[in-house]
Amino acid sequence: MPSLIDIRRRIRAVKSTQQITKAMKMVSSSKLRRAQERILRSRPYAQQMLRVFNNLAARTDAATHPLLTTGAAGRTLLVVITADRGLCGSFNTNVVKGAAQFVNERPDPNREVALALVGRKGRDFFLRRGFDVRYEEVGLFQNVQWSHAQAIANTCIREFVGGQANAVYLVYNEFKSIIAQHVVVERLLPIPKLELEEPGTNIDYLFEPSPDQLLGTLLPFHVAVQVNRALLESSAAEHAARMTAMDAASRNAREMVDRLSLYMNKVRQASITREIIEIVAGAQSV
Repeated sequence: MPSLIDIRRRIRAVKSTQQITKAMKMVSSSKLRRAQERILRSRPYAQQMLRVFNNLAARTDAATHPLLTTGAAGRTLLVVITADRGLCGSFNTNVVKGAAQFVNERPDPNREVALALVGRKGRDFFLRRGFDVRYEEVGLFQNVQWSHAQAIANTCIREFVGGQANAVYLVYNEFKSIIAQHVVVERLLPIPKLELEEPGTNIDYLFEPSPDQLLGTLLPFHVAVQVNRALLESSAAEHAARMTAMDAASRNAREMVDRLSLYMNKVRQASITREIIEIVAGAQSV
């Protein structure tokens, strides 16, 4: 049976841990509000832009711009977006599982999959296992900026246009609510085409200025917008997952303190009872 000193020491350790988890929950809650506001502002714009360009890709000749044409050579590039830190439940594990499933069940079994890793957790996991990593970026989730999305989008476009990648996919956690995040795998390049109700229906678009100039500016911007949305979704989902995990850890710590306190009282009561019995036995022997 442990001594009272050992039990008190363990209770103090659990209470210290509980203070840390409470502080982390408050920090994540504060960051979540800002991240949620950013994603709720940017999501409608990115989704509407995606619908517009899906429609454009379905009704325009793919030879108009290289980002509309499926690559004939190269590997499939998968952009994996994870967090830089842990203590956020199954957030990183779910993304890693989604990426591993994509690699095992890739759209084209004859093509290998290369990775572009965003976030320290995903980078550490896949580098240790010898995957083909074309790009890595860590430390950007402290403050997600538009320049980060542009850098990742430029890398994807360069790999795709240069023939090193025949398609580019994103895998990340989509923010649904504070208690729900959903792993999403979506194609980034070539621009997905909208399924037309009447196949073969073509609309002759009039471009002003020229199609080369217009699409050459808008399509790279569209890719950066979609990458930026994925980064903001992942950032908000990370803070929500960490807040939920730290809340559960705080509750578990409180329950453990209650159990240890009850056990300590039982041990102390047993010690007092034993001492009383020894005193009574000694008095009777005298």
